Amino acid sequence: MFPIRDTQPSYSRPLVTSVIIALNVAVFLYEITLDAYSRNYLIAHYGLVPARFHASALVTSMFLHGGWMHIIGNMWFLWIFGDNVEDVLGHAKYLVFYLLCGIAAGLTQVLFSAGSRAPMVGASGAIAGVLGAYFILYPRGRILTILPIFIFIQFIEIPAVIYLLFWFAVQLYAGLAEGGSAGMTGGVAWWAHVGGFMFGIALGPMLAVNRPRRRRSR
Repeated sequence: MFPIRDTQPSYSRPLVTSVIIALNVAVFLYEITLDAYSRNYLIAHYGLVPARFHASALVTSMFLHGGWMHIIGNMWFLWIFGDNVEDVLGHAKYLVFYLLCGIAAGLTQVLFSAGSRAPMVGASGAIAGVLGAYFILYPRGRILTILPIFIFIQFIEIPAVIYLLFWFAVQLYAGLAEGGSAGMTGGVAWWAHVGGFMFGIALGPMLAVNRPRRRRSR
C-alpha cells in the first residue's frame, strides 16, 4: 500500500519539512557525483556502523541514502506526514523532535545489531518518529492509498490509525523474524523503524503546542 496524500489540512507552511527534504536531496545529489570508491567511503565514514559506533553518525547517517528509490520513498513519506506534525509542534520543536527521533531510531538499531559492520543510512528512522506522532495526533486522518489488486489498481482512503498500525506491524514482524542476529534483512534497518515510531508516539504529544484541528466540512 503506497500513500498518495492525507486528508488532514495543514494550517501553516511546512518550512522545516521542506528544508529537511532539500538537505537530503542536496546530499544525495552530491553522493551520485562521486565515483564508487569515494561514495562507499562517504557512506562507511558517515553512516551508522554498530560495530564501530560513533555518536556523530547518529545524525550524519540521517542525511545519506543508498539509491534513488530509497530517497524518493523516504522524502515522499516525510512530505505527506511531516507537514501536519510540524503544524502541531511548531517549527523549532519539530526540528528538535525530528532529530531526536532519528537518534532514538539509530540507537535502537545499534542495540539490536551491535556486531554489525554494515553502515546504516537514511532518514527512515526519523520519519518513523513523524509517523508515530501523526498516529497519536491525527487519529481521524485518512490516507489516500494505492492498493494493487491482481492487475488492477484501486485508490482507497484508509483511516490513518489502520494504515500506520499496519505499517508498524510490518516493521515489527520483520524485525522479530530476523531474530536480532544481523539487525538488517534485505538492507532494511527494521528496528530503527520500530524504535523511531515508538519514540515519536511518546514524544510527539508532549511537544505539541497546538491542538490538531479537524477538517472543515462544506
